[in-house]
Amino acid sequence: MDSVRLIDQWPVDNAATAVVNADGELLGGHGDAARPFALASVTKPLTAYTALIAIEEGVVELDTPAGPEGSTIRHLLSHTSGLAFDAHKPMAEPGTRRLYSNAGFEQLADAIAEHSGIPFAEYQAEALFGPLAMSATLLDGSPASGAVSTVTDLVAFAVELQAPKLVAAATLAEATSVVFPGLNGVLPGFGHQKPNDWGLGFELRDHKSPHWTGANSSPGTFGHFGQSGTFLWVDPAVRAACVTLTDRAFGPWAAEVWPGYTDAVLADLAR
Repeated sequence: MDSVRLIDQWPVDNAATAVVNADGELLGGHGDAARPFALASVTKPLTAYTALIAIEEGVVELDTPAGPEGSTIRHLLSHTSGLAFDAHKPMAEPGTRRLYSNAGFEQLADAIAEHSGIPFAEYQAEALFGPLAMSATLLDGSPASGAVSTVTDLVAFAVELQAPKLVAAATLAEATSVVFPGLNGVLPGFGHQKPNDWGLGFELRDHKSPHWTGANSSPGTFGHFGQSGTFLWVDPAVRAACVTLTDRAFGPWAAEVWPGYTDAVLADLAR
C-alpha cells in the first residue's frame, strides 16, 4: 500500500502506521512498529474492552451502579454519566448529555477493580494484553489516557475488534452501536456534534462533520483518537482497520492530514 508512506510528509518526529484486515493479514505498514508511543485517549478503547470482558465474566453488568448517583457501567462507557471532563463531579443527570469524561473512565476502572477484587491494571493485563500477546503494552497511569503501546500490539487489538475471540460477537456489536441515541455533545478537537453518537467506549463515525476519519469512511466506522497524536479506526465496510501512532500532540496539523490519510488508505483498499 503506497498510502502508508504519506506519514513521512507529516510534521512529526516519529510516526508508525499499519493497516490490517479482519483475517489478521497485514495489508500495509510504515515506520517502526515496535516503537512505544504514549496513547493518550486511545487508552479508552483498551479500558472499554477490558470492561466488556469483565461483563462477560460476570464481574459487573452494564446496569451495575457505578460513578455518580443514578449512573451505571453503561453510562460511564458511553460518556453519559454526567461527570465533568477531568473532575470527579457531576455536571448533568446521567443519560441526559454526552459529556466526554476522563473521570468517567477512571471511575469505570475503579468499579471493575472493586467488583473483581483485582487492581484494574492487573486485571487488564491478564484479561486483554496477555491473551492478545500485547507484550509491549502497559497501563502506567489513568485508565482514560495512561497507556503506552506499539503499532504491533495495537494491530493485534485491531484484529480482535474485527473478529472477536475474547468477547461474543454480539457484545462487540452492541459496543459499536449507538448508546443513548440523539444526545448532542462536543467531540474533542472537532467541536459540537448533533448528535454526538457513541458506543460503549468507542467513538462512532456515523455522519459527524468535521471528523478525524475520512470523508469516505463508512458510517459504521468506529475507534478513537488521542491527544498524543494517535488513532485507531475500524471500518467494517472494507473489513480493515488502521493504527497510527505519532509523538506530536494533536493539533491543527492532525485535523488537516488525518482525514486525507484515511481516504488514501481506503482508496488503496478499494483497488
